[in-house]
Amino acid sequence: MSESNVPTIFGLTGSALHSAQVLLIGAPAFVVFGYNQAGVGPLASLDSWVDMFPQIDTVNTEGAEKGHNSTSKGAVIAAFQIGALMGALSCTFLSDRLGRRMTIFLGAILTIIGQVLQVASFGLIQFVIGRLILGFGVGQFSVAVPVWQSESSAAKNRGRHVIIDGMCMCLGYALCNWIDFGLSRAPESSTQWRVPLALSLLPSLMILTSVFLFPESPRWLVQVNRIERAEHSLAKLKGDEASDEEIRAEIAGIHTSLEMTAHYKGSLMEIFKKDDEEKLLYRFALCVMLQFFQQMCGGNLISVYASTIFEENLGMSESLSKILASCALTWKFLCCFISFFAIDRLGRRICFIVSGTGMAVCMMAMAITNSMDSDNQGAQVASAVFIFLFNLFYPIGFLGGNFLYTTEVAPARLRVAMSAVSTANHWLWNFVVVMVTPVALDTIGYRYYVMYTILSACIPIGVYFFYPETMNRNLELINQVFRDASSPWEIVSMARNLPEGEVPEAQLIALAKKDGVEMQENA
Repeated sequence: MSESNVPTIFGLTGSALHSAQVLLIGAPAFVVFGYNQAGVGPLASLDSWVDMFPQIDTVNTEGAEKGHNSTSKGAVIAAFQIGALMGALSCTFLSDRLGRRMTIFLGAILTIIGQVLQVASFGLIQFVIGRLILGFGVGQFSVAVPVWQSESSAAKNRGRHVIIDGMCMCLGYALCNWIDFGLSRAPESSTQWRVPLALSLLPSLMILTSVFLFPESPRWLVQVNRIERAEHSLAKLKGDEASDEEIRAEIAGIHTSLEMTAHYKGSLMEIFKKDDEEKLLYRFALCVMLQFFQQMCGGNLISVYASTIFEENLGMSESLSKILASCALTWKFLCCFISFFAIDRLGRRICFIVSGTGMAVCMMAMAITNSMDSDNQGAQVASAVFIFLFNLFYPIGFLGGNFLYTTEVAPARLRVAMSAVSTANHWLWNFVVVMVTPVALDTIGYRYYVMYTILSACIPIGVYFFYPETMNRNLELINQVFRDASSPWEIVSMARNLPEGEVPEAQLIALAKKDGVEMQENA
């Protein structure tokens, strides 16, 4: 398609348009995600905070009252995760009805409402309501944004575009900690915590004002039978890299693939059918377990409670602990660039295996060093080093790669539903970690790290045997592998033999028609 005939947005098409989509939608959505997930924890020890919310004061209380307030404080902070869980689940029926862009737009509105309620709070109930609404919007971001990007990106760049989301999530963590630390040195007033919470309004406003300037997912447009709009959308995303004939052929391939499965309802209940030819239950288990591992490998422990570990477990001063925690999260953000360059070069499987192995070693080392006497300075230094090493390995596979992979292995008609439920599972375990960690560190100590060692060690084993490679593979061909494999044990090897890069659309149409004939014969 000649450049003069391609519809443009801001004069951008092809890879430039993808970059703008990442910059104006993906990046701010996941900055909001990371910033608000970490946002309240560092603020809750400020005097100005406990003066406003004495019900969750754990600074000036002791004994049973402190225990009760600690539980209440954990529940208030974790209200965000509960809201996000509900927001992720809402995408199972919203995203396929409203479209990817409208779901993201709705998420932006909800995050703004939640943030305004938080910033303007003069009572705990208002703050909790605001946190729930904010979490609901962020939960929608966490599902709809990766799905939209995955469906809009070419196979060769799909990983890199979604990995940027994880990088921006980590950037949100780091920004939050540095801003909170800086304003904690300001004169005591509610400004110390209201300003940090208010700053996260900016990325939400960016999303709100720009989301409809980008093309809708071509696969969703085909799904709702808006073929002409799907062709226009794909033309914008392809730019001058594809001719008119190639655009129409790709749309025809997507349409034929969807048409052949039109008699299915697109409900998650399909995965429990006995005649599961597409191995939907297997794919669903891959998604759910990957999101489980993302939370239960210890990443959230280090991200949210790094300052607590430095101060209470390693005996450092409050100021030094906050600085080191901020440095650890900044280091984690810088390490995200390893995944950015590796995800579409080395593959998803290698990234997950290296990440899981490294995290298991770091957690084992932290269990050993934390089991030693608290006045052992060598052990304290070693423990701090392994926290930084953990933040090297974690983002290689699990700071965006997990969201990407769930969108790649799900069939088109269930892509949003599977991503939504597996992401809701992510938020559920996120909530568990946030609530349990303070108690676990106080009661079982170093044994808590042993649990994360075992869970992290399960990652490379599970990935090696059960997770097929999706790097640079066409989404429709990945779907075909799951259908053609006679057993789950064959899927990994069959996916390894798939052609890489863009596949001739005539081949996709032929496969979809063959698929349809087989389905009719089996009906």
